[in-house]
Amino acid sequence: MFKTLVNAWKTPEVRKRLLYTLLLILIFRLGCYLTVPGVDMVALSSAMSSTEGISGFINLISGGAFSRFSVFAMSITPYITASIVVQLLAMIIPSLERLTKEGGEEGRRKINRYTKIVTLVLALVEALVIYFSYKPANVFVHPGFLTGFLVVLSLVAGTAFLMWLGEQISSRGIGNGISMIILIGIISGLPSAIVTMWKLMFTTAGFSTVGLIVVLGVIIGALLLIAGVVFVQQAERRVPVQYSKRVVGRKMMGGQNTHIPLKLVMAGVMPVIFASSFMTFPAMIIQMFVSDIATKTGFLAGLYKFSIATSSSNVGIGYSIANAIVYLLLIVGFTYFYTYATFNPAEVSNNIKKNGGFIPGIRAGKPTTEYLTSIISKITLFGGVFLAVIAILPMLLRFTSLNITFGGTSILIVVGVVLETVQQLEAQLSMRHYKGFLE
Repeated sequence: MFKTLVNAWKTPEVRKRLLYTLLLILIFRLGCYLTVPGVDMVALSSAMSSTEGISGFINLISGGAFSRFSVFAMSITPYITASIVVQLLAMIIPSLERLTKEGGEEGRRKINRYTKIVTLVLALVEALVIYFSYKPANVFVHPGFLTGFLVVLSLVAGTAFLMWLGEQISSRGIGNGISMIILIGIISGLPSAIVTMWKLMFTTAGFSTVGLIVVLGVIIGALLLIAGVVFVQQAERRVPVQYSKRVVGRKMMGGQNTHIPLKLVMAGVMPVIFASSFMTFPAMIIQMFVSDIATKTGFLAGLYKFSIATSSSNVGIGYSIANAIVYLLLIVGFTYFYTYATFNPAEVSNNIKKNGGFIPGIRAGKPTTEYLTSIISKITLFGGVFLAVIAILPMLLRFTSLNITFGGTSILIVVGVVLETVQQLEAQLSMRHYKGFLE
């Protein structure tokens, strides 16, 4: 990875992309400290003293922007939710399904446009939720229609600007823009985590041996977790394919042996991000219509506590267990959904058959499709369960005295985005290498 970064920096075109990406990241981090107009910072500090539940999740991926009530407070969570909505609608609306599968470049542009429209609608709803949720806490200097309009407009504009930043990074920079924004938001909390671990070792009473053991345990656990994530993300099942020889004109074509690389986790970290957004969405809607919901009882209060149990430790063991089970099932479900959305066994089988290929021991056509489907089902189940276990591990640690904020979900996202970015860098370098060779 470090060799790739060095080679990328030595290549002028790739270096420009890297510098452009760093510039946009800097703009994102500066925007995280630009507070929305009309906010009382003293009252805000008191209201944001505890960022748990949905607030904690948004604050995590926004790089602390939510706790500062900045213009980027909502981060790109509306875009993530909009992507889920559009992809689910594509499964039930024939016209959207045709655009997704057969529309080509024009179809992708239309899907992207629909996603942006849904994003703005959801951003407006979420901004209203935030305003009405924090209005009773006297966070705003002059609460009223004009202040509310200014706050909502600022939050929606911030999300729209982040969408634009993500597109610019994807097209003119390095890596996937949306994933990169999430990555930067998460790793921005590393310095505070380091300070916390330092305070565990060196307390007011002096050096703490127990604190040192806890810190070493956290570091070793994190390293093992990262190694496991890298292994699973990079592991693949190679399905052998043989192509028979055939005469094309005066040349003999084919006859080579190759393989189909099937990764254990084709969906990457997207199932975890989707499941987290899906679980916290009910809490967002309930907060909009019911004030002080956390202190009330009843069905809506129970649904709210169940929804925020993914990232909150103050909802009770019953809600946490139920949430963990549903969260696990959602991650596995989204893993299957995302895998089959990107890999179609029937289409792959037809392409192999058209090119005169076959899998040894398997007949071409329907048997090949069934064979590939069987393999995909097995490895997707393993990959989905692995993602789910890593994601709910921090929830299990809440029942111990160990409190870790930088948990499994964060490590999954960080490692996944870093691996994807390094692969794109390698692809850029390879393309420049072959281009220079041909010239």
